[in-house]
Amino acid sequence: MTAESAGQLLQIVVAGVTIGSIYAIVALGFTIIFNVTGIINFAQGEFVMLGGMLSWWMIGRFHLPPALAFALAIAMTAGVGLGLERLAIRPARSAPPLSLIILTVGAATVIRGVASIAWGKDAQPVPAFSGEAPIHVLGAAIVPQTLWVLGVTLAIMAVLQLLLSSTMLGKALRACSINRRAAGLVGVDSQRMAALSFALSAGLGAIGGVIIAPVTMASYDAGVMLGLKGFTAAAVGGLGSQPGAVIGGLALGVLESLGTAVRSEYKDAIALVLLLAVLLLRSGRAGDAAEER
Repeated sequence: MTAESAGQLLQIVVAGVTIGSIYAIVALGFTIIFNVTGIINFAQGEFVMLGGMLSWWMIGRFHLPPALAFALAIAMTAGVGLGLERLAIRPARSAPPLSLIILTVGAATVIRGVASIAWGKDAQPVPAFSGEAPIHVLGAAIVPQTLWVLGVTLAIMAVLQLLLSSTMLGKALRACSINRRAAGLVGVDSQRMAALSFALSAGLGAIGGVIIAPVTMASYDAGVMLGLKGFTAAAVGGLGSQPGAVIGGLALGVLESLGTAVRSEYKDAIALVLLLAVLLLRSGRAGDAAEER
């Protein structure tokens, strides 16, 4: 392998890991809500979109310092997640799971529609955290924002692990994920934990939107494919496993980047094919298990 081809391969892998980190963050949001409530929240991608769009809006409209705009965008999106749980999910909590999934799809459509009316349909640039001059490493040009994406993703993983393993709040969330009824019997407020899971996953999604918007730009419809690919990553890693969600997101990002290097049309098809394969494989295993019983 020549130095040039090695540099190109490194460039592809870095791009894949960067976008895969965002898929991993989105997948973590799916996992947190599913573990605590049993609901698959298809509005998760819209939380990512809100993080990017709110950042752009507050920087451009109110001329806030980027750091303050980013923090406010994350807090406001977490509030949207909390509102979704309180106003839509909680009143319908006794509905069948399919109805709750459809409810989250409807919520995603509403959020996306409001965003298109409020901010328009054009993609908007968001300033990078620390400049745009590329860093050259082994023949690959890496923009500084890529390092921010990777660093923030690692920090999120570390903080989540610390939260879930070393705090009473985290242990309450884990108790609900294992058995919500038993957790309630020992004093854990499952409704409060459900609201917290939505706020936490919305905040995580907003962080993903904030850190990736300088690379991809902010757009009202960015959450559609990000949500689908985040769900694919969660499904690949096991829809309840946080390490699996991270591994699934990174694997999907690298596969997508490699496919795009062959033909750009493969970019979105890879996630769809992978999701279909996972669903078929899981349904096949479920059918075999049912026959054995």
